[in-house]
Amino acid sequence: MNFGREFIGSDGALDRERMRQLVFSDPAAKLELEKIIHPLVGLEIEEQARAAAAANAAMLVFDVPLLVESGRRWRSQVDRVLVVDCSAETQLSRVIQRSALPRETVLQIMASQASREARLAAADAVLFNDGIDMDHLALQVGQLYREFGL
Repeated sequence: MNFGREFIGSDGALDRERMRQLVFSDPAAKLELEKIIHPLVGLEIEEQARAAAAANAAMLVFDVPLLVESGRRWRSQVDRVLVVDCSAETQLSRVIQRSALPRETVLQIMASQASREARLAAADAVLFNDGIDMDHLALQVGQLYREFGL
C-alpha cells in the first residue's frame, strides 16, 4: 500500500485528519504507516541517545506515547519506565481540548490503544497527573527525581 498525494494537504504537509481516518478504520493501513514511521523514529532515538552519551548527560528521557503498543523492546533499552497517568475521562477531555477532535473520534483512538491497566503494569513508577495543582505535581516530580538517584 502506498499513501498517495491525496494525503498531502495544499500546504504540503500531511493531511493528519485524512490519515487518522484511514488508519483507525483499516488495520493494514495502520501497519503500513508504522512500517514507514517506526524505523525513522528509531534512527532519531539512536542519534539523540548518542548525542546525550557524548555530552555525559545524567539522564536521557524518551517520551514514548505508545510504549506498550509499539512492540519495540523498550525494556531492554531503558533503566526505568515512568507512566504519567490520569483517569480516562481526564484523558478524553484533554485530547478533545488539545486536538479539537470529536468525542467519538477520541474514544475510537483510545480504544485502539493499550488499556490504562496495561500501561500501569509496564510502569516502574507512576506520576498521577489528575486533579492536582502545579505544586503537587512538582512534589511528585521531585520525589521521582530522588528515587531515580539524581
